[in-house]
Amino acid sequence: MPNKNNHIFYFMTIAMTNQKQSRFMTSLKNNIKDVLLIIIGIFSASFGFKGFLLTNDFIDGGATGISLLISAISGVPLYILIIAVNLPFIFMGYKTMGKHFAVKTAFAIAGLALCVATVSFPNVTNDDLLVAIFGGFFLGAGIGLAVRGGAVIDGTEILAIYLSKKLGTTIGDIIILINVLIFSIAAYLLSIEIALYSMITYISASKTLDFIIEGIEEYIGVTIISSKNNEIKNMITDKLGRGVTIYNGQGGYNKNGDTNKIDILYTVITRLELSRVNNEIDKIDPKAFIVMNSVKDLKGGIIKKRPLH
Repeated sequence: MPNKNNHIFYFMTIAMTNQKQSRFMTSLKNNIKDVLLIIIGIFSASFGFKGFLLTNDFIDGGATGISLLISAISGVPLYILIIAVNLPFIFMGYKTMGKHFAVKTAFAIAGLALCVATVSFPNVTNDDLLVAIFGGFFLGAGIGLAVRGGAVIDGTEILAIYLSKKLGTTIGDIIILINVLIFSIAAYLLSIEIALYSMITYISASKTLDFIIEGIEEYIGVTIISSKNNEIKNMITDKLGRGVTIYNGQGGYNKNGDTNKIDILYTVITRLELSRVNNEIDKIDPKAFIVMNSVKDLKGGIIKKRPLH
């Protein structure tokens, strides 16, 4: 007669094996996706360098800007400077972000240097304004895609994270300070005109980077507290087709000094739906308390479903 315990052990072993295989396949798919994003980012940034910026001596902000500035002044090949300038940031990234991040970043920076050194791109235009705008666009897209893949090809943010912990300042303040210094040096060593055009390049790259990282739709997280939360919940799910999370809360103040239990609604919408949500809530409860926060990115869960009408 078969041993019952042996059957249980057999099925547990099968379940554990399937779970390990599932985790391995998920990890493999994610790594392949990350590598593809980094490679596309490398080619986009290289095109921005060689198709626009290099031939016109324009620079960008951050570590790429430092590399371009030194290359324009000294004549040292850009691919050498990309590695030399970013090398300290790779070690800094290892200390602050971990080994996995540092390996991906080293791969991205080495790939960018190799692409700049070996791949030929046509010089697209010599119009200064077009060079500034589109050079920044392709460079920013490349940096953004690399960030999506879990790496960086510009080490400025790693330095900013490191210094913010040491100095107690914000990351944004440090990035601004670094870029002010870079553009001031460019104005002195190259020309004020090139420095001004390079600032346009930086703005173009920054906006493209934000667009790539945050996505096409900017999401807004909306927290709603109302005495008519059940009607509002039905409106959000039925009319807007959005999911809702309900938190159990407790009011901290009322006229009698007592507290009361309340339900708190939370949903995520796009900026384009913001006006409609406000209008619909006003129809149900004009006195509803609403808090809105920008959401950088989303993953998982049911964000949108088909409205009932």
